[in-house]
Amino acid sequence: MRQHDDMAAGRPNRRGGFDEDDPYWVKIGGVAPEWDDDSGIPHAGDRWSTWDDTGVQQGPEPYPDWVVTELAAVDTELGVLKTGKEADVHLIHRGVPDTDRGCVLAAKRYRTTDHRMFHRDAGYLEGRRMRRSRENRAMARRTAFGREVIAGQWAAAEFTALSRLWTVGTELGVVAVPYPVSVLGTELLMEFIGEPDGGEGAPRLAALRPPADELRRLWTQLVDALVLLARAGLAHGDLSAYNILVHDGRLVLIDLPQVVDIVANPQGAAFLARDVANVTRWFAGHGLSDVDEYALTRTLLAEAGMR
Repeated sequence: MRQHDDMAAGRPNRRGGFDEDDPYWVKIGGVAPEWDDDSGIPHAGDRWSTWDDTGVQQGPEPYPDWVVTELAAVDTELGVLKTGKEADVHLIHRGVPDTDRGCVLAAKRYRTTDHRMFHRDAGYLEGRRMRRSRENRAMARRTAFGREVIAGQWAAAEFTALSRLWTVGTELGVVAVPYPVSVLGTELLMEFIGEPDGGEGAPRLAALRPPADELRRLWTQLVDALVLLARAGLAHGDLSAYNILVHDGRLVLIDLPQVVDIVANPQGAAFLARDVANVTRWFAGHGLSDVDEYALTRTLLAEAGMR
């Protein structure tokens, strides 16, 4: 697990490098390129909207009002939001030219054969299998093709988890994840959590020092979010204060590609217990004295039907 609780948060350095645990910052600027009429690329922006592309999976209905579904929409790259070992997150604007219809999205793009995949990913992959035996063998051997399959599987797994949690959470009144707009190959588009006008993402919980009353409210939201996951039979798998965002008082869980099916994965209960231990220790270390990781773990296992 990462040990970053004492790391100071800051902007990217002057050389343009990004650290995966820095807060979200993005530089917005530049002029939209002009393209040749015969290129198949829009005059303004970097590509046509992928909303209706072949093979795309769209987010759960009903679609939020802010989601741009028009086929005439174009996507414009605004900058890099975050880089990491397994995926980079970019900020894009999707809008309909010559109208005020538009939205800002976070585009998470998983790396494939040329980059290192998830460290210790074997435990997370237990309980997940592809339909084709060739793909299963390639994944097990970590061939180039197998790594391609795994990258796509991470994106699909995160999209599926977000869709499930969004749907169930909406029904229960606990919206604790970004809305998943769509997934296509290794690119996942989702709701941008932050201030779209300035391109500044919401801070991570790890960067905050909330007063006692706010700390209590955030803890209550976190417990509700964990109960939501447990009722869906899931554990985050890598939960910490570094993949929880706080925006306008709303707590949002992010980075769910390694989401674990508590029942199907033989290590599911252990992953859940580790998630709970990480977050309860952070809250206890910041002044919330009555958190009990063992009691919460038992509660979540019961919610998942395992106790």
